[in-house]
Amino acid sequence: MSLVKVKKNAQITLPNGLRKKYHIVEGDYVDIGDKKGEIFIKPVKVMPADEAYFHSKEWQDAETEADKDIAEGKVFGPFSGAEACIKSLES
Repeated sequence: MSLVKVKKNAQITLPNGLRKKYHIVEGDYVDIGDKKGEIFIKPVKVMPADEAYFHSKEWQDAETEADKDIAEGKVFGPFSGAEACIKSLES
C-alpha cells in the first residue's frame, strides 16, 4: 500500500509502480468509486464507437479462426490483380 497526499482541488498522484503495473499513462481514464466503505480506482480503456465492433466476441472468434487457417496454410494468393483473385473465389 502507498500513502498518497490529497493536494489542491482534491488531486492525487497515482504511485509510479501502480501506473506501470496497470499501464496507465497520461490521458487515460480511470473509474473511481466506493465499495464496502473503501475507495477503488480501476483503469478503463475508452474506444471510439466506430472501433467497438473489433472487440466484439464474434469478431474476435473470426480473427482466431483466420489466424488458425493462416497457420495451417489454408490461404490463397498472392494474386497478380483483382481479376485473378475473383477468378480464384469463383472456382
